[in-house]
Amino acid sequence: MRFRVVEIEVRQALTKSGLPDLDYALNPYLGCGHGCLYCYAKIYTRLSEVVANWGKIIAVKKNLLDILTNEVERLKRGTVGIGTITDPYQPIEAIYRLTRSSIDILARNGFKVSIQTKNSLVVRDIDILKKYRDAVDVGLTITSADDSMMHTFEPYSSPPSARIKALKKLSESGIRTWIFYGPVIPGYNDDIEEVAKIIKLARETKSLLYIDKLRVKRFMWLDPFLKSIASRSIKYDWYRFYSSVYSLCRDMEVVCRSGFEPDKEQHNKRLDNYLVK
Repeated sequence: MRFRVVEIEVRQALTKSGLPDLDYALNPYLGCGHGCLYCYAKIYTRLSEVVANWGKIIAVKKNLLDILTNEVERLKRGTVGIGTITDPYQPIEAIYRLTRSSIDILARNGFKVSIQTKNSLVVRDIDILKKYRDAVDVGLTITSADDSMMHTFEPYSSPPSARIKALKKLSESGIRTWIFYGPVIPGYNDDIEEVAKIIKLARETKSLLYIDKLRVKRFMWLDPFLKSIASRSIKYDWYRFYSSVYSLCRDMEVVCRSGFEPDKEQHNKRLDNYLVK
């Protein structure tokens, strides 16, 4: 195995979420075996051993299901985002199955579940996702339609072709799906023709499409390669990019949103209110 696994105990399974449309967050694991270079999650991960060895150590919350079972009986019902600072279907899920069991516990107790992953392992759980289809949606992070284009940034995740296949299978099974096209990295996956392929995929699978630019974080300045793409992102004309993307989405009749929605009162204002500067 490429990474080391440690088991930990936690006192809490569900935490309050500050993300749009999510009331709670649930992360069955700390750290992620996908090892994506741009990953922001380590900023929000509190286990120092995992942060210092990002992508090499995965912490499994071994008592998660017991804690979750108790919490769902007393917490107010709401929408739970599974995988806000980890990938819930990273390879270790094939062994521990915490994500699968969590979906069942949450949905059985009246919670809605929103899942985000970049691993095709998610199709393993089509049976349970179909069972709770009225309470579940699944998002696939797809940063390119080309297997080779983003391999440098996402070395150990499922290749885009596998994610695309998984998305189609989920959609064909009647499960609500969405695509997260992000981060958009200038010089890599920002070509409008490349974006058009993803928009067509969204139309084919009836998926909502989220587009999100590379969000520059402090850790990027410590690595020469990441520093170069961070600098490029800061200088990039994002307003022009988003305008072109939204125009394509309108033409192709695909619902397209920025990765992070603005406050409700800003919905009728200009496009630049939708973009984080």
